[in-house]
Amino acid sequence: MDKTFQPADIESRWYSHWESSGYFAPQGGEAPYSIMIPPPNVTGSLHMGHGFQEAIMDALIRYHRMAGDDTLWQVGTDHAGIATQMVVERQLQAEATDRHELGRDAFIERVWQWKAESGGNITRQLRRLGSSLDWSRERFTMDDGFSAAVQDVFIRLYREGLIYRGQRLVNWDPALHTAISDLEVVAEEEQGHLWHFRYPLSDGSGHVSVATTRPETMLGDSAIAVNPDDPRFAHLVGQRVRLPLSDRDVPVIADDYVDPEFGTGCVKITPAHDFNDYAMGQRHDLELINILNADASISEAAPEPYRGMDRFTAREQIIADMDRLGLLEKVEAHALKVPRGDRSGVVIEPWLTRQWYVDARKLAGPAIAAVENGDIRFVPKQWENTYFAWMRDIQDWCISRQLWWGHRIPAWYDAGGNIYVGQSEDAVREAHKLPAETLLHRDEDVLDTWFSSALWTFGTLGWPEETPELAKFHPTSVLVTGFDIIFFWVARMIMMTLHLREEVPFHEVYVHGLVRDAEGQKMSKSKGNVLDPIDLIDGIDLESLVSKRTAGMMQPQLAKSIEHATRKHYPDGIDAYGTDALRFTFYSLASTGRDIKFDIGRIEGYRNFCNKIWNAARYVLMNTEGEDCGQSGEAPVELHLVDRWIQGRLQETTAEVHRAIGNYRFDLAAQALYDFIWNEYCDWYLELSKPVLRDPQASAAALRGTRQTLIRVLETWLRLLHPFMPFITEEIWQAVAPLAAVSGPSIMLQPLPQADDDRVDKAANAEIEWLKSVILGVRTIRGEMGVGPGVKVPLLLRNGTAQDRQRLDDNAAFLTQMARLERIEWLSGEPPAAATSVVGELELLVPLAGLIDVDAELARLDRETGKLSEEITRLEKKLANAGFTEKAPAAVVDKERGKLDQHRQTLEKLARQRASLAGA
Repeated sequence: MDKTFQPADIESRWYSHWESSGYFAPQGGEAPYSIMIPPPNVTGSLHMGHGFQEAIMDALIRYHRMAGDDTLWQVGTDHAGIATQMVVERQLQAEATDRHELGRDAFIERVWQWKAESGGNITRQLRRLGSSLDWSRERFTMDDGFSAAVQDVFIRLYREGLIYRGQRLVNWDPALHTAISDLEVVAEEEQGHLWHFRYPLSDGSGHVSVATTRPETMLGDSAIAVNPDDPRFAHLVGQRVRLPLSDRDVPVIADDYVDPEFGTGCVKITPAHDFNDYAMGQRHDLELINILNADASISEAAPEPYRGMDRFTAREQIIADMDRLGLLEKVEAHALKVPRGDRSGVVIEPWLTRQWYVDARKLAGPAIAAVENGDIRFVPKQWENTYFAWMRDIQDWCISRQLWWGHRIPAWYDAGGNIYVGQSEDAVREAHKLPAETLLHRDEDVLDTWFSSALWTFGTLGWPEETPELAKFHPTSVLVTGFDIIFFWVARMIMMTLHLREEVPFHEVYVHGLVRDAEGQKMSKSKGNVLDPIDLIDGIDLESLVSKRTAGMMQPQLAKSIEHATRKHYPDGIDAYGTDALRFTFYSLASTGRDIKFDIGRIEGYRNFCNKIWNAARYVLMNTEGEDCGQSGEAPVELHLVDRWIQGRLQETTAEVHRAIGNYRFDLAAQALYDFIWNEYCDWYLELSKPVLRDPQASAAALRGTRQTLIRVLETWLRLLHPFMPFITEEIWQAVAPLAAVSGPSIMLQPLPQADDDRVDKAANAEIEWLKSVILGVRTIRGEMGVGPGVKVPLLLRNGTAQDRQRLDDNAAFLTQMARLERIEWLSGEPPAAATSVVGELELLVPLAGLIDVDAELARLDRETGKLSEEITRLEKKLANAGFTEKAPAAVVDKERGKLDQHRQTLEKLARQRASLAGA
């Protein structure tokens, strides 16, 4: 092994070896275990959420592979209709052309060309994360076989009456000219206005005042609504109002939805341009007036002066016209959630259009029952409530998109508007006996990518063919996903799989949280807090990081903002930490909470953990290579107390890890491994092994026992750690395995360690814990009194039990070396001036004479106490100031409170030290 751990040198080498050797494919085993990767967008690159999710899945796959299961981690990517089309359209724009000039077929060919050249970026990144996906089975949602399955499902559901075409309200992107899903709408708070307008009563008896944030929509108003329990407006219900600018009368209606506290308590209702208004319009049979075109300009349904205007130009004109008519009552500043397309950035409009829908209500019943009866289990369980809430109030699912890239809808229309659904135009003509002179036009739309990905768990395994893989690996074992797509993907997979396969798609759903920055803020480019996991693995200098973050930005001002934020947060760029350190950081954060605060300080700590592991392995190899480690079984082996202790702790740690993985508590598994490897094996066992190995009186059997324990325990915990840190464990295991008499081509194909309670020596555990307590007691005294590690100190003991005396006799050599003692004595008379510590009934005393200058130490402690008291007073005043605690971000306030608590604890510690010294 090299002197230092260099992750970049070993990661690419081992991953290439694993993949080329076919180790990621199912190896055979007693029970199948399968996970389907949530297919990332083919256009994309990994973000921290991806990195976290892939790390979780890879740990599960490696764990179950080593546990003897026949594992399949199915890999694939999603065609990402909107995102991919936008990428290629930007390329065409740079070439001074567009898709319409190319034509549909040529455009689709251009997309496939882009996919072949650039679409593999995310799969390269998955490899950098160490993801042991079965690349031999890689799928793409636009593959021929998968596309055929998608088409078959559409046709089947249409014939069953579960798919229909209808006119309803959708999220409409005026820039992309397509319907989009709720997940593709980003609603963030922006500062706007609330305009108060007067609508005259039709009988001339007065007016009602309404408030709106979108004045342009008044051109499509169908009613004015009030709350039925609002006494202010009870007399108006049933009357009619003259709609300004439109020369129409609309009714005043009563509906429980109206909030009497919002605006004036009177609400304008525009059913064709607001989802809540649409629902109210359905309840009250109101007219649907669509006053917008596809590009969000004002349509022919609006009054003449505004037709053809951009929606926001029309807004300004309407405000001016209402003011001129004396109908603008007032304008208020108002913060509101503005829905914007996550791809285009433009304001999304609720728009009335004809689309294809799935009758989701009919599919929801069995999907709800599958979770209720335990066929599918959510982890954590509380996410079942979110699932049920959505599913029990489910609306029909819009599955059509006005794009060219995607699965084209297999529907044709004749001149009379009749719909024919089938595999092809020829199939349609034959099925419906249509003559050749009947002209048919194919639907221009494609299917929502969520429709095709709903078939992912079985479509990737060869369905509709009943393949051996489908029979073996479906239903899959677990779905690992974020809570934000429980409805968009998880629920739809459950509905579609139950309907098409009459079985669940997976048995468990592990719902992980979202990765946020160290302050709990959502990661976004504009904030400059976005982290690319590959940058953390390989490192990146500041200029490259800035260039990468601002590349392709369409808005110069946003690019400038991102550059400023990046330079502020990462003035020195980002260090290279390696894959193993990043992965272990993810596991340490993977609790059952919703949010995951990622702090670079933690990954630095786990890079140090990698270095600790590397150095520990080198120490073991230096003390075992070329030595008799008792692996032949022929020579006697004598296990020392410390050997029995560490072997027992290994068994307990193994059980803890298995228990944690079974409960999807990766944070607890990571903590158990970290505590055992760093604290117990490296810091205690390796140090306790030195007196044995260096003891000239030690027998050959004892030396064999310690060497054997060193190498076997190391080899075992390397296997236990492998699912979490695959690269460093493989590299070290290759050097360690022969010494441990273990053979095999790779650690990833070795059996997972199993706990053996019979090997837990409780007496050894108790004795070592006693020894550790005594050593730590002496070290605490040394630290508090400022005695350097190079200075040996005397240790005086008094009180204690007979067992304490026996343990001291048995472990004096360990205690002398580990605590850096000059001598150990039992006191019989009055103790000298000394610092003390207590272990049970045993009192530890370290005489101070000759070790420190008591007066100088007292003066130093007084100075430290004074400084600390001043800082505590400052923090107390700051936190008592309501102006700070109420206005500052919660994370900042919490940080200051944490400082105060820490300072108070330190002050108490200094007081104890001073009292001890003063008494001496």
